[in-house]
Amino acid sequence: MLPIDRSHLYDGGELAGLECVGEKVIIPGPAGDLEGLTACPEKETRGAVAVILHPHPLYGGTLHNKVVHYLSRTFNLLGIPSLRFNFRGVGESAGSYDDGRGETEDCLAVLNWVQERRPGFDIWLTGFSFGAYVAYRAVHRHPQITRLLTVAPPVNLFDFQHLSPPRCPWTLIQGEQDELVPATNVKQWVAALPVNPVTLLLPADHFFHGQLNTLQTALLQSLEDEVAKMRYTGTSPCVESRFS
Repeated sequence: MLPIDRSHLYDGGELAGLECVGEKVIIPGPAGDLEGLTACPEKETRGAVAVILHPHPLYGGTLHNKVVHYLSRTFNLLGIPSLRFNFRGVGESAGSYDDGRGETEDCLAVLNWVQERRPGFDIWLTGFSFGAYVAYRAVHRHPQITRLLTVAPPVNLFDFQHLSPPRCPWTLIQGEQDELVPATNVKQWVAALPVNPVTLLLPADHFFHGQLNTLQTALLQSLEDEVAKMRYTGTSPCVESRFS
């Protein structure tokens, strides 16, 4: 269990009036239907889709979490559509919490669903906190994942030691003032790995209070050179099929 006792810490209620709502989708999952939400850029140019995983379900984590929202908006600014979804037992998603195991299967079902609707597109798998743990578990298990992004991976709270590091490009974002996942723990974990992620250390706590724009700017600057090389020249499938 996380060392916090206020479920509202992961609440997305503060996004009222700010949320850029895309298309609501229902995705078949291993424990029942999963609730998702898409967000598409005005012009889709990159031939990739970002799938974003939310923080801990037992502490208020949902697809409406503010960090997840900002990640979605950042990808849209890069010309990449995004899909957020609620893990089993959250919101309108069926099932119940399964300590990361069932949530990993939820993730894989969603990735398959995306692949069916975007054949040949790269998938950028992204997770915040608990979502980063699930993303790290899933990264080797789907062939279309070409980039992993983990925000505040909870290496002190879940067993990352027995998981293989990703073979694809990997960006790690960590708050230096994180009170739940200390930056020192994350640095020590990374130092012992055989791979070196691109690491963005930001002046933020675990929830990025007051630092969401800093998070967005750092990620845009980190990825802009790579995405400039990516081109999608067809008609935007967001316009034609709306992920459904």
